[in-house]
Amino acid sequence: MTFPEGAIAGFWPQLPTWVQDLPPDFSVASYEDFPLGLPENNPQRRTAWTSIFKEVVSNIWMTSVTTPVDLDGRHIASVGHDVFLNELMTRTINDHLPGAYNLLFRDDGQLIAHPELKLEGTTRAYNILSNTGQPEAAARLLGSAEKAAHLRAIFERVKNRQPGQTLLELPEYGEYVAVTQLRGPGWNLVTVLPGHVVSQPALLAARYVLLLGILSLLLELAIMYQVLRQQITQPLHAFIHATDKVATGDFEVALDTERRDELGQLAQAFRLMADEVKRREVALRQANEGLEQRVEERTRELKDVHLQLVQTARRAGMAEIATNVLHNVGNVLNSVYTSAQMAKERVSGMRLEHVGRVAHLIQEHQEDLSIFLTQDGRGRNLMPFLDKLGQSLVEDRQEVVSLLNDVGRYTEHIGDIVKVQQNYARIPRVHEQVSLPELLEDALRINFAGLKRHQVKVQRDIAPLPPVMTDKHKTLMILVNLVSNAKYAMDEVAPGERLLTVRLDQVAGRVRISIHDNGMGIAPEMLTRIFQYGFTTREEGHGFGLHSSAIAAREELGGSLTVHSDGPGRGATFTLELPYVPVAQDSRGVS
Repeated sequence: MTFPEGAIAGFWPQLPTWVQDLPPDFSVASYEDFPLGLPENNPQRRTAWTSIFKEVVSNIWMTSVTTPVDLDGRHIASVGHDVFLNELMTRTINDHLPGAYNLLFRDDGQLIAHPELKLEGTTRAYNILSNTGQPEAAARLLGSAEKAAHLRAIFERVKNRQPGQTLLELPEYGEYVAVTQLRGPGWNLVTVLPGHVVSQPALLAARYVLLLGILSLLLELAIMYQVLRQQITQPLHAFIHATDKVATGDFEVALDTERRDELGQLAQAFRLMADEVKRREVALRQANEGLEQRVEERTRELKDVHLQLVQTARRAGMAEIATNVLHNVGNVLNSVYTSAQMAKERVSGMRLEHVGRVAHLIQEHQEDLSIFLTQDGRGRNLMPFLDKLGQSLVEDRQEVVSLLNDVGRYTEHIGDIVKVQQNYARIPRVHEQVSLPELLEDALRINFAGLKRHQVKVQRDIAPLPPVMTDKHKTLMILVNLVSNAKYAMDEVAPGERLLTVRLDQVAGRVRISIHDNGMGIAPEMLTRIFQYGFTTREEGHGFGLHSSAIAAREELGGSLTVHSDGPGRGATFTLELPYVPVAQDSRGVS
């Protein structure tokens, strides 16, 4: 208890001789809690906390809490107690999250706890504001002037935070800062967490996801290969073998007629046709030996019909292979799905039912086949009809084969995309020699399947610039995202009118890459929000691509990402500008 007259009364069980041990020149007024109790310094008459100090007798770091006492409007005393800080400092330093560390400081800059703070041999606490400009004091108490500057940056960031804001970012040091105020003294308890502690687990998880995706794709391709081999390839080989036997005059063919699909129906029709032709051939030979020549001619005609029907069956089998291949691959990749659907529609349009009708007509007139083919109106039209049917099936087969070639190119392109992504994933994020025209082509190549599926035409205006120094992975990520967004922005445009324009040029020491689409456009009120986190105009969008791209362009590439649109329905242009740093002017190494 201190009195306005300068007297002090106290109780210290661990140091009962404290009064006798005080220096001769000790004055109560020298303690910070004494003026805090005076009415002119504390008009609200509230409990106040002092700054930390080292007590002169015990050499213990402490703080004092004092409450003024008034009687009839007159200050008569101040009641307070001292709080030891050794345990608080130790717990603040030692109790922290893995990879992080804690700080404790006052709003006036007085540092209370820090992992590098050394208070031994000093009687004054370290002040972040005043001691930062004193290299000797910073080196003696914190270890170096760089650590003092780092601490000053944390203090300034905490002081300038918004009201109620508890989580801050310190990008120049790659750190995240969490802050809260202790009740009573109002001190700031700060936890500093380096950014790599957060990013390393995320990168590891991303590698696992990529590896599992590749393994899943390989497994699905293996399963698809086995299914196609058992369901399509083997039956097709059986048809080829049966065709060879019929071509040599052996009509005892063994085909799987139990199947309930188109191949099973074709096998039944082929088997019935072969049996009927065999019986008719035997009957004709036994009827009249004098008609041997005519029978021979009719037999050759029938064999020609057989061969045409066999070829029809073979083409139908190949078309069925194409349908199943395209359908199964379409379950995995959207690009292949489009070609598979087109092949399916083409095969469905084949006139295979006419084969059954021909076989049915032959069966109905097997007793008078010669008369039917020469005298009946339908019989005379049978051979020209079969010829036209064969030509139609040949044309359909050519279109199906063309679609299957597209599937092969798409599948090969998928492998190229995986290789490109794997190569870029292994590249460290450092500035290195980059050919921007080639990088822009890589971005279009990765989006090739989607652009092809959406029927988007690509127009290039790419200047042949020399290599520059930049972050290849980040630049590619931004370009891929911009091309993908432009593709979806043109969904409402007619397929024949979708146009994507890509430009690359150099302007005033900067490299400018523009991605322009003639799609849905952007309203003026949306232009200011387009790069905000979470903002998206697509139902399945997440609003993170443009936000992360803009941050990467500004903070990691030293450039900018901007957008321009004349309004809804008039398209949009996203422009990525990068510093033009020729290879000869960059002295940093490439790892």
